[in-house]
Amino acid sequence: MSGTHGAGNIFFGNCNLRCVYCQNYQISQTWKEQRRNEVSIERLAGMMLELQERGCHNIGFVSPTHFAPQMARAILLATEQGLDIPIVYNTNAYDSVEVLQLLEGLVDVYLPDLKYADAEAGFKFSKVRDYSHFARLAIKEMHRQMGSELVFDNADLLQRGLLIRLLVLPNDIANLESNLRWIRDELGPKTAISLMAQYYATNKAATDDRYILLSRRISEREWFEAVSLLDELGMEEGFMQEYESASHYYRPDFTDKERPFKDIRDFAKAKDNRI
Repeated sequence: MSGTHGAGNIFFGNCNLRCVYCQNYQISQTWKEQRRNEVSIERLAGMMLELQERGCHNIGFVSPTHFAPQMARAILLATEQGLDIPIVYNTNAYDSVEVLQLLEGLVDVYLPDLKYADAEAGFKFSKVRDYSHFARLAIKEMHRQMGSELVFDNADLLQRGLLIRLLVLPNDIANLESNLRWIRDELGPKTAISLMAQYYATNKAATDDRYILLSRRISEREWFEAVSLLDELGMEEGFMQEYESASHYYRPDFTDKERPFKDIRDFAKAKDNRI
Protein backbone atom coordinates (compact mmCIF):
# COMPACT_ATOMS: atom_id res chain seq x y z
CA MET A 1 0.00 0.00 0.00
CA SER A 2 1.35 3.44 -0.90
CA GLY A 3 0.15 6.97 -1.46
CA THR A 4 -0.28 10.39 0.04
CA HIS A 5 -2.02 13.43 -1.43
CA GLY A 6 -2.35 11.66 -4.78
CA ALA A 7 -3.17 8.18 -5.89
CA GLY A 8 -3.45 5.60 -3.13
CA ASN A 9 -2.17 2.37 -4.66
CA ILE A 10 -2.78 -1.11 -3.29
CA PHE A 11 -0.53 -3.66 -4.99
CA PHE A 12 -1.62 -7.28 -5.23
CA GLY A 13 1.05 -9.97 -5.37
CA ASN A 14 1.21 -13.03 -7.60
CA CYS A 15 0.00 -11.56 -10.90
CA ASN A 16 -1.84 -13.80 -13.36
CA LEU A 17 0.83 -12.97 -15.98
CA ARG A 18 4.53 -13.82 -15.82
CA CYS A 19 6.03 -11.02 -17.89
CA VAL A 20 9.77 -11.53 -18.32
CA TYR A 21 10.28 -7.74 -18.07
CA CYS A 22 7.88 -7.05 -15.17
CA GLN A 23 8.93 -3.98 -13.20
CA ASN A 24 7.05 -5.31 -10.17
CA TYR A 25 8.53 -8.83 -10.34
CA GLN A 26 9.58 -8.68 -6.68
CA ILE A 27 5.94 -9.00 -5.68
CA SER A 28 4.26 -10.29 -8.84
CA GLN A 29 6.27 -13.50 -9.21
CA THR A 30 7.21 -14.56 -5.68
CA TRP A 31 4.25 -16.66 -4.63
CA LYS A 32 5.74 -18.19 -1.47
CA GLU A 33 6.91 -14.83 -0.12
CA GLN A 34 3.70 -13.00 -0.95
CA ARG A 35 1.58 -15.53 0.94
CA ARG A 36 2.92 -13.93 4.12
CA ASN A 37 1.31 -10.62 3.14
CA GLU A 38 -2.22 -11.99 2.96
CA VAL A 39 -4.83 -9.74 4.56
CA SER A 40 -8.54 -10.14 5.27
CA ILE A 41 -11.28 -8.41 3.33
CA GLU A 42 -11.95 -6.29 6.41
CA ARG A 43 -8.32 -5.19 6.54
CA LEU A 44 -8.36 -4.36 2.83
CA ALA A 45 -11.39 -2.15 3.41
CA GLY A 46 -9.52 -0.50 6.27
CA MET A 47 -6.54 0.21 4.02
CA MET A 48 -8.79 2.05 1.58
CA LEU A 49 -10.21 4.20 4.36
CA GLU A 50 -6.72 4.94 5.68
CA LEU A 51 -5.58 6.09 2.24
CA GLN A 52 -8.62 8.34 1.97
CA GLU A 53 -7.81 9.84 5.38
CA ARG A 54 -4.25 10.55 4.20
CA GLY A 55 -5.66 12.74 1.44
CA CYS A 56 -5.39 10.38 -1.51
CA HIS A 57 -7.56 11.34 -4.46
CA ASN A 58 -8.36 7.79 -5.52
CA ILE A 59 -7.77 4.15 -4.66
CA GLY A 60 -5.78 2.31 -7.32
CA PHE A 61 -5.84 -1.49 -7.29
CA VAL A 62 -2.73 -2.71 -9.11
CA SER A 63 -2.91 -6.19 -10.71
CA PRO A 64 -6.26 -7.02 -9.07
CA THR A 65 -7.56 -9.60 -11.57
CA HIS A 66 -7.00 -12.72 -9.49
CA PHE A 67 -8.52 -11.08 -6.39
CA ALA A 68 -11.49 -9.37 -8.05
CA PRO A 69 -14.20 -10.99 -5.84
CA GLN A 70 -12.38 -10.11 -2.61
CA MET A 71 -11.66 -6.62 -3.92
CA ALA A 72 -15.34 -6.07 -4.75
CA ARG A 73 -16.46 -7.16 -1.28
CA ALA A 74 -13.87 -4.88 0.33
CA ILE A 75 -15.05 -1.90 -1.75
CA LEU A 76 -18.63 -2.47 -0.65
CA LEU A 77 -17.56 -2.74 2.99
CA ALA A 78 -15.43 0.40 2.80
CA THR A 79 -18.20 2.33 1.06
CA GLU A 80 -20.54 1.49 3.93
CA GLN A 81 -17.95 3.07 6.24
CA GLY A 82 -17.56 6.29 4.29
CA LEU A 83 -15.29 5.62 1.30
CA ASP A 84 -16.26 8.09 -1.43
CA ILE A 85 -13.21 8.59 -3.68
CA PRO A 86 -12.86 6.96 -7.13
CA ILE A 87 -11.82 3.32 -7.51
CA VAL A 88 -9.20 2.64 -10.20
CA TYR A 89 -8.88 -0.87 -11.69
CA ASN A 90 -5.24 -1.00 -12.84
CA THR A 91 -4.95 -4.24 -14.81
CA ASN A 92 -2.96 -6.13 -17.43
CA ALA A 93 -6.34 -6.69 -19.18
CA TYR A 94 -6.12 -10.49 -19.06
CA ASP A 95 -9.54 -10.37 -17.42
CA SER A 96 -12.76 -12.25 -18.06
CA VAL A 97 -15.74 -10.31 -19.37
CA GLU A 98 -17.98 -12.00 -16.80
CA VAL A 99 -15.93 -10.68 -13.87
CA LEU A 100 -15.80 -7.19 -15.36
CA GLN A 101 -19.57 -7.20 -15.68
CA LEU A 102 -19.82 -7.94 -11.96
CA LEU A 103 -17.59 -4.93 -11.26
CA GLU A 104 -19.84 -2.52 -13.15
CA GLY A 105 -20.83 0.27 -10.78
CA LEU A 106 -17.99 -0.49 -8.34
CA VAL A 107 -15.09 0.68 -10.53
CA ASP A 108 -14.87 4.33 -11.57
CA VAL A 109 -11.76 4.22 -13.75
CA TYR A 110 -10.45 1.34 -15.82
CA LEU A 111 -6.70 1.54 -16.45
CA PRO A 112 -5.84 -1.53 -18.58
CA ASP A 113 -2.66 -2.37 -20.44
CA LEU A 114 -2.84 -3.55 -24.01
CA LYS A 115 0.47 -5.34 -24.13
CA TYR A 116 0.59 -7.20 -27.44
CA ALA A 117 -1.25 -7.45 -30.72
CA ASP A 118 -0.58 -11.14 -31.32
CA ALA A 119 -0.83 -14.34 -29.32
CA GLU A 120 2.73 -15.50 -29.97
CA ALA A 121 4.28 -12.50 -28.21
CA GLY A 122 1.88 -12.88 -25.31
CA PHE A 123 2.91 -16.48 -24.77
CA LYS A 124 6.63 -15.90 -25.21
CA PHE A 125 6.98 -12.83 -23.03
CA SER A 126 4.08 -13.08 -20.56
CA LYS A 127 3.45 -16.86 -20.47
CA VAL A 128 -0.29 -16.75 -21.19
CA ARG A 129 -2.28 -18.01 -24.16
CA ASP A 130 -4.29 -15.80 -26.52
CA TYR A 131 -3.47 -12.61 -24.63
CA SER A 132 -4.55 -10.22 -27.36
CA HIS A 133 -7.87 -12.01 -27.90
CA PHE A 134 -8.91 -11.95 -24.24
CA ALA A 135 -7.46 -8.51 -23.52
CA ARG A 136 -9.38 -6.96 -26.40
CA LEU A 137 -12.62 -8.60 -25.25
CA ALA A 138 -12.00 -7.26 -21.75
CA ILE A 139 -11.24 -3.74 -22.95
CA LYS A 140 -14.37 -3.72 -25.12
CA GLU A 141 -16.38 -4.54 -21.99
CA MET A 142 -14.67 -1.74 -20.09
CA HIS A 143 -15.52 0.61 -22.95
CA ARG A 144 -19.14 -0.54 -22.88
CA GLN A 145 -19.30 0.45 -19.23
CA MET A 146 -17.42 3.74 -19.49
CA GLY A 147 -17.62 4.97 -23.07
CA SER A 148 -14.81 7.08 -24.53
CA GLU A 149 -15.18 10.26 -22.48
CA LEU A 150 -12.91 10.94 -19.53
CA VAL A 151 -14.60 12.79 -16.67
CA PHE A 152 -12.47 15.17 -14.59
CA ASP A 153 -13.32 17.23 -11.52
CA ASN A 154 -12.61 20.93 -11.05
CA ALA A 155 -9.03 20.16 -10.02
CA ASP A 156 -8.46 18.25 -13.30
CA LEU A 157 -8.37 14.90 -11.46
CA LEU A 158 -9.80 11.92 -13.31
CA GLN A 159 -13.08 10.73 -11.79
CA ARG A 160 -14.44 8.29 -14.36
CA GLY A 161 -13.48 6.67 -17.64
CA LEU A 162 -11.29 4.28 -19.58
CA LEU A 163 -7.60 5.00 -20.20
CA ILE A 164 -5.73 2.33 -22.18
CA ARG A 165 -1.98 2.09 -21.53
CA LEU A 166 0.40 1.17 -24.32
CA LEU A 167 3.97 0.46 -23.25
CA VAL A 168 6.43 0.95 -26.09
CA LEU A 169 8.73 -2.07 -26.15
CA PRO A 170 12.09 -2.44 -27.92
CA ASN A 171 11.98 -3.76 -31.47
CA ASP A 172 8.22 -3.10 -31.60
CA ILE A 173 7.49 -6.40 -29.88
CA ALA A 174 4.06 -5.08 -28.88
CA ASN A 175 3.14 -4.26 -32.52
CA LEU A 176 1.94 -0.86 -31.42
CA GLU A 177 0.38 0.20 -34.70
CA SER A 178 -1.89 -2.85 -34.79
CA ASN A 179 -3.15 -2.14 -31.26
CA LEU A 180 -3.73 1.53 -32.01
CA ARG A 181 -5.64 0.67 -35.17
CA TRP A 182 -7.80 -1.75 -33.21
CA ILE A 183 -8.58 0.90 -30.58
CA ARG A 184 -9.46 3.45 -33.23
CA ASP A 185 -11.57 1.12 -35.37
CA GLU A 186 -13.35 -0.81 -32.59
CA LEU A 187 -13.66 1.80 -29.83
CA GLY A 188 -13.26 5.08 -31.68
CA PRO A 189 -10.52 7.72 -32.09
CA LYS A 190 -11.67 9.59 -28.99
CA THR A 191 -10.83 6.62 -26.75
CA ALA A 192 -8.09 7.84 -24.41
CA ILE A 193 -4.70 6.15 -24.48
CA SER A 194 -1.60 6.55 -22.34
CA LEU A 195 1.59 6.07 -24.35
CA MET A 196 4.42 5.02 -22.03
CA ALA A 197 8.18 5.36 -22.46
CA GLN A 198 9.09 3.84 -19.09
CA TYR A 199 10.37 0.47 -20.31
CA TYR A 200 13.75 -0.65 -19.04
CA ALA A 201 15.28 -4.12 -18.98
CA THR A 202 14.57 -5.82 -15.67
CA ASN A 203 13.65 -9.27 -14.36
CA LYS A 204 14.52 -12.01 -16.88
CA ALA A 205 14.76 -9.54 -19.76
CA ALA A 206 17.94 -8.19 -18.16
CA THR A 207 19.64 -11.54 -17.57
CA ASP A 208 18.30 -14.25 -19.91
CA ASP A 209 19.64 -14.38 -23.48
CA ARG A 210 16.35 -15.86 -24.68
CA TYR A 211 14.87 -12.39 -24.31
CA ILE A 212 17.72 -10.39 -25.83
CA LEU A 213 15.26 -8.35 -27.92
CA LEU A 214 14.03 -6.86 -24.64
CA SER A 215 17.46 -6.33 -23.09
CA ARG A 216 17.68 -2.58 -23.64
CA ARG A 217 15.77 0.63 -23.18
CA ILE A 218 13.76 1.86 -26.18
CA SER A 219 15.65 4.21 -28.47
CA GLU A 220 14.70 7.81 -29.08
CA ARG A 221 13.83 6.88 -32.65
CA GLU A 222 11.50 4.12 -31.50
CA TRP A 223 9.74 6.58 -29.21
CA PHE A 224 9.44 9.18 -31.96
CA GLU A 225 7.93 6.61 -34.32
CA ALA A 226 5.43 5.56 -31.65
CA VAL A 227 4.39 9.15 -30.99
CA SER A 228 4.06 9.80 -34.72
CA LEU A 229 1.53 6.99 -35.00
CA LEU A 230 -0.91 8.93 -32.85
CA ASP A 231 -1.19 11.66 -35.45
CA GLU A 232 -1.10 9.27 -38.38
CA LEU A 233 -4.02 7.24 -37.02
CA GLY A 234 -6.00 10.21 -35.78
CA MET A 235 -5.96 9.33 -32.09
CA GLU A 236 -7.34 12.39 -30.32
CA GLU A 237 -7.30 11.84 -26.56
CA GLY A 238 -4.83 10.76 -23.94
CA PHE A 239 -1.40 11.26 -22.46
CA MET A 240 2.20 10.44 -23.21
CA GLN A 241 5.26 10.31 -21.00
CA GLU A 242 8.45 12.32 -21.35
CA TYR A 243 11.01 10.14 -23.10
CA GLU A 244 14.02 11.60 -21.29
CA SER A 245 12.86 10.82 -17.76
CA ALA A 246 10.25 8.07 -17.84
CA SER A 247 12.51 5.02 -17.61
CA HIS A 248 14.33 6.49 -14.59
CA TYR A 249 11.30 7.35 -12.46
CA TYR A 250 9.33 4.10 -12.64
CA ARG A 251 11.79 1.72 -10.97
CA PRO A 252 10.24 0.39 -7.76
CA ASP A 253 12.10 -1.56 -5.12
CA PHE A 254 9.55 -3.50 -3.10
CA THR A 255 12.14 -4.65 -0.58
CA ASP A 256 11.63 -1.15 0.86
CA LYS A 257 8.09 -1.54 2.16
CA GLU A 258 7.80 2.03 3.37
CA ARG A 259 8.95 3.73 0.17
CA PRO A 260 9.22 1.35 -2.81
CA PHE A 261 9.44 4.25 -5.27
CA LYS A 262 12.74 6.05 -4.77
CA ASP A 263 13.38 9.77 -5.06
CA ILE A 264 9.82 10.80 -4.31
CA ARG A 265 10.46 14.50 -4.92
CA ASP A 266 11.71 13.94 -8.45
CA PHE A 267 9.02 11.34 -9.09
CA ALA A 268 6.36 13.94 -8.31
CA LYS A 269 7.85 16.22 -10.96
CA ALA A 270 7.54 13.65 -13.73
CA LYS A 271 4.25 14.66 -15.34
CA ASP A 272 2.50 13.19 -18.34
CA ASN A 273 1.74 15.42 -21.30
CA ARG A 274 -1.69 15.59 -22.88
CA ILE A 275 -1.80 14.49 -26.51
